[in-house]
Amino acid sequence: MMLIDTHTHLYEEQFDADRTAMIQRAIAQDVSMMLIPNVDASTISGMMQVVEEFPEHVRPMMGLHPCYVKPETYEAELETVHRQLFEHPGKFVAVGEIGMDMYWDKSTASIQEAAFQLQCDWAVELDLPVAIHSRDATHLLMAALKKRAKCPRGVFHCFTGSVEEAHEILKLGFYLGIGGVVTYKNTHLRDTLRQLPLERIVLETDAPYLPPVPHRGKRNESAYTRLVAETLCTVYQRSLDEIADMTTRNAKDLFRL
Repeated sequence: MMLIDTHTHLYEEQFDADRTAMIQRAIAQDVSMMLIPNVDASTISGMMQVVEEFPEHVRPMMGLHPCYVKPETYEAELETVHRQLFEHPGKFVAVGEIGMDMYWDKSTASIQEAAFQLQCDWAVELDLPVAIHSRDATHLLMAALKKRAKCPRGVFHCFTGSVEEAHEILKLGFYLGIGGVVTYKNTHLRDTLRQLPLERIVLETDAPYLPPVPHRGKRNESAYTRLVAETLCTVYQRSLDEIADMTTRNAKDLFRL
């Protein structure tokens, strides 16, 4: 059995004390591959160090996270992303993590959308998928994508939206990234997923954030991808092997692993 954590921040400082052991725990839980999204210029070095230490198991993305799209710095940040993507073809499995976030700062909405569209252009040019961050912004992102002459392929990471939003996302050819929220007691996500095809689902943790039950309130890690998969067994009434096989195939197809 093979599981893929399609979104995990292994370079975060929360892992500094036990990063190697944490990654080895994931591998022991059949999480054979972990995909790590970039945030901004400051995270590139740490991200690539993890990739160099675990080349068989860790693959990087490159992008500018919407929370780091600031008026005074975003153009320089995008230049860095562009340089990394175009000077190192084949190194990155996706353009990410990109998108829009209206939870923390609505005042940057226009430049967030501009940064998102530009990075989508690069993804199309390089034939890479995008890993989309959407917080209180799915309607804005869908409108932005529908403006495009050509959409990239990709995934809406950490999807927690409605059935209606999911159908709109799926119509554009995107996948849905499902993580620890699906294990939470009061979430509507399990009911939503029962109305959606497993063929368009990929697993993720977003570690060290959003830990699944029974680890809520603690640090998340990639080994817990298995807990997400086990919850999907009850949602889809499939065996763990079936959930692993389908979600792994989905991830391999999307990211061309």
